Amino acid sequence: MRQEQGTPDGELRYRKVAAELREAIIAGEYAAGTKLPPEGTLAERYGVSRGTVRHALAVLRSDGLVTSRRGTRRTVLGGPRAQSFSELLSFTNWARSIGETPGGRVDSVVRRPAEPFEAGQLGLADGAEVHLVLRVRTLSGEPVMVERSLYPARIGELVAELPPDTVSHTEALVAHGVLFTDADHTIDLAWADADDVRLLDCPPGQVLLRERRRTTDPEGAPVEWSEDRYLPGTIAFTVHNSVAASTLGRHHSPRGGKG
Repeated sequence: MRQEQGTPDGELRYRKVAAELREAIIAGEYAAGTKLPPEGTLAERYGVSRGTVRHALAVLRSDGLVTSRRGTRRTVLGGPRAQSFSELLSFTNWARSIGETPGGRVDSVVRRPAEPFEAGQLGLADGAEVHLVLRVRTLSGEPVMVERSLYPARIGELVAELPPDTVSHTEALVAHGVLFTDADHTIDLAWADADDVRLLDCPPGQVLLRERRRTTDPEGAPVEWSEDRYLPGTIAFTVHNSVAASTLGRHHSPRGGKG
């Protein structure tokens, strides 16, 4: 029996359908100006209901990938729309931009001395006090990402005072005068550790998409170093570059280590 959208399994299914269709569009399997297969065909292909397919198409419409007309086959508009800085920085803003309901729950806040690598990322002296915040993030109630955010003491103290279920730490910090203006992103893979297994209900060693981010204020002072780990099939990153300008860098990661 097919799961309808609205149940936990149905919500996971429409996101997986949307992710697979998005990847197919990005890969050029459906070129700009062509039409996607009918809803019934897509429902059969993915083994879901037509309602689940419609919800998946609504996500693609929010991404600017397909037309919004219902009752006809959706036309592919091209690659995904460029996201604003706030959407790339904030999980909450990104989720809202695609029509999802974001959520979050703090699992722990630990105050401790910074390790040498962490101190370097935050521009602090070795051993300076930092706050490590471990949080699970949800889309429409389903866990999709574990967030590990490291803050200098002055900012970490603000985060530690927030209610555990605060949806957006970024919005709360901005309200306290903390400004986020620049960020460097590194995207690779990581293997699920004990915290990931517990919070995402995934198998030990599950491969997760990892985004590491260093964010600075208008003066260039680091305000956050974070590592986000996503369940596979829940998110995709797209990069555009050209011969005129590019901020994309490729780096070698030695094989053999996990995490």
